[in-house]
Amino acid sequence: MFLRRLRYLFATMSVVILCAAAALGQSGVRVRPTPTPEEEAESIFVEEVRLPVFAYNEKGLFDPGLDVDDVLVVEDGVPQQVKSVRRTPASVVLVLGTGWDLDPIVRANTTRDVALSIIQNLRDGDRLAVVQFSGRVDTLQGWTGDRAQAARAVRSKLASGSGSNLSRALRRASELLSEQPVGNRHLVLVTDGIDTAGSKEYEEAVKRLIASQTTLHVVSYTGVAREQIKLPWWKAPPEAPGAAQARADQAVVGIDPTRPPGMRGTGINPPDINSGVRIDPALRRRRKEAEREMHRGESRLKTLTEETGGRLLVPDSVEGMMTEGASVAREIDSQYVVTYSPKRPLRKAQPTEYRKIHVGARRQGLNLRARRGYIVGTMRQPEAEGRQKQ
Repeated sequence: MFLRRLRYLFATMSVVILCAAAALGQSGVRVRPTPTPEEEAESIFVEEVRLPVFAYNEKGLFDPGLDVDDVLVVEDGVPQQVKSVRRTPASVVLVLGTGWDLDPIVRANTTRDVALSIIQNLRDGDRLAVVQFSGRVDTLQGWTGDRAQAARAVRSKLASGSGSNLSRALRRASELLSEQPVGNRHLVLVTDGIDTAGSKEYEEAVKRLIASQTTLHVVSYTGVAREQIKLPWWKAPPEAPGAAQARADQAVVGIDPTRPPGMRGTGINPPDINSGVRIDPALRRRRKEAEREMHRGESRLKTLTEETGGRLLVPDSVEGMMTEGASVAREIDSQYVVTYSPKRPLRKAQPTEYRKIHVGARRQGLNLRARRGYIVGTMRQPEAEGRQKQ
C-alpha cells in the first residue's frame, strides 16, 4: 500500500513539473541559472579617480609626510572622501624643440643639454620616452626604464630642423602617454612656444593632452630670447679691406659742391662704401614676428600648465634652462597620487563630461598643487575603472 501511494505521488509531481515547463516554454521565458560568486565579482568594479598632487612645506620644499587626512578634494563643489595617498613611478615624455630657422635662439646643443639634465635627475623606476620636433615630429626613444639608453638616444639622434609644429608634437606625446597608467603621467616640453600649425590643430592637441590626464611642464627659451631681442636691430660687422682709407678719403676728395651735404658722386668714394654699420630690415622683421609668436605661445602654454597642474619656467640664460630642467625632474619625483571614489558614479556620466577639481590642504604650512579637473572617459579606461571586488 505504501509503495502504491509513493508511486502515485511521484507521478503527480512529474505531471506538475512537465506542465510548468510547457507553460514557460510557451510564454518565451527562459530560466536563468543562479550566478556563481565568481561571476558576480566580474560585474562589480570599484570606481577610482587618480589625481597627481604636488606637496610643499612653508619653505617651498617637498613635504615627505603627506597623509590622507592632510588632503581636501572637492569635485564640482562636493567634498570627496580621500582613500589613499601614495607615491608611484612616473611616466615621462620629453618633447624637444629643435627648429632654429624661426628663432635662432633655439639650439640643438642647448636643447640636448636641458634634456640630459632632466634624464639624469629622474628616479630609478620611472619610465621615459623622447620626441623631437621641428616642422616634423620624430620619436627618438620609445618607452624605457633605462635612463642611460634614453640619454644615448638624445646624444646621438637629436638634430636641428626647420619649422616648429608644436601641435603635432603634443598630439604624439598624448598618444605615447595613453599607453601608460593614469595617475602619474608627465610631459616635459623644451620650446620657445612658436607653433606653425593652425589654431584648430592646436586646439585639438590641447584637448587630447587634457584628456590624457597629463601634467605639463615647460622649460621655455623665451626668457633667453628676450635678452637677445634687447640688442640693437643693427649690427656692426668687421670692416672690409680699405674701409679705413675710404673714410679718410671721404673728407678730402670726391666731394661735389653742387650736391647737398652727405651726397657723393662717382669717383674715389662710391655710394656703397663700407661705413662699418649696417641696417638689416629683413632681420628686424623676422625678429619682430618671432617675438609676437613667442609671446602668443608663452601665454597659451601658461594657461595649459596651470590647467594640468604643472609650471611654465622661463629662465633668462642657457645655464638657467639646464638648472630648471633638473628641478623639473626632481619635482616629478616628488609628486603624490591621491585616490578617491567620486560620489557621483563615473558609469552614469557621459565619457566627455568634464569635472572641476579643487585640492586644498588641511594642515597648516602645507601647500598643494594639482590639475583643475578631469574628463570622465579617461578615468573609465580599463586599467582605471577599478579592481574587482573580492
